[in-house]
Amino acid sequence: MGNTSPKSLAVAGLLLNAFVWGVCWWPFKQLEGLGLHPLWATALVYAFVFVSIAMWLWRSGQLQSWRGHTGLWLLLLASGLTNVGFNWAVTVGDVVRVVLLFYLMPAWSVLVAWWLLGEKPTPMALLRLLLALTGLFIVLKSPETPWPVPESLADGLALMGGLTFAVTNALLLKLKDSPSSSRTLAMFGGGAVMATLAAIVGLATGVVAIGAAPTWSWLPLVALLSISFLLGNLALQYGAARLAAHTTALVMLSEVVFASVSSVLLGASSWDSRTLIGGALILLAALLSIVGPGHKSHSNV
Repeated sequence: MGNTSPKSLAVAGLLLNAFVWGVCWWPFKQLEGLGLHPLWATALVYAFVFVSIAMWLWRSGQLQSWRGHTGLWLLLLASGLTNVGFNWAVTVGDVVRVVLLFYLMPAWSVLVAWWLLGEKPTPMALLRLLLALTGLFIVLKSPETPWPVPESLADGLALMGGLTFAVTNALLLKLKDSPSSSRTLAMFGGGAVMATLAAIVGLATGVVAIGAAPTWSWLPLVALLSISFLLGNLALQYGAARLAAHTTALVMLSEVVFASVSSVLLGASSWDSRTLIGGALILLAALLSIVGPGHKSHSNV
């Protein structure tokens, strides 16, 4: 009986994190409507959180050098690209479609773990990869196109975000002996740095518009996102530290539900048969990576 409450709190923490990521598309879309591109919004939000955490660690004497953990720079790069891909995609694309394409992450993890961690895929892992790629084929293959290619910028960003998220997860496992505060700083720093770089490159190439002049109306939404992402990250760390990895991954799939319900209710998504069928295969592959035979409790592969 004594273990029920901590476990319930851990699950609640994971649900909070999934909710934050499932509905973050709305404030990003609101900010875009006010003239702030999602890349600049991401840069502002993550810079604010990064500086806040860095200042707190510095004042408490817990700020540590990354010299002994050079892989943290790769974590900064991968997690930053994940945020660039996901936040930009959910702002400019169909939210449900974006989230489903992003959740190819467990399939990419099979290949990434083989490359980064030396974990050769099992026959079950290859089956999951085949299921997920079949789902991807169905989602992307429209009657108007001869090949299953991304239909929009949002499709490409979502696929990139899912791939870099798989790399992020593998790096977190590889860097498990590094200080958790350093990993957190790397992830939030990555969001700020990579979003800023992507925005600058986007401006230079004409992909990103200059947008409106800064206005105080941005502040409440930027503050909401900053606080939400910070609380979500803390909740994720609390929950993931107290539950088995496969349980964490299973609860986090609720992000798809939060994103789907909120976006359909608010008119940011539409369902079609290709998305339903292909999405079902992608989610089945994700579920099998968690509860199927031969899954590994210590990783996402």
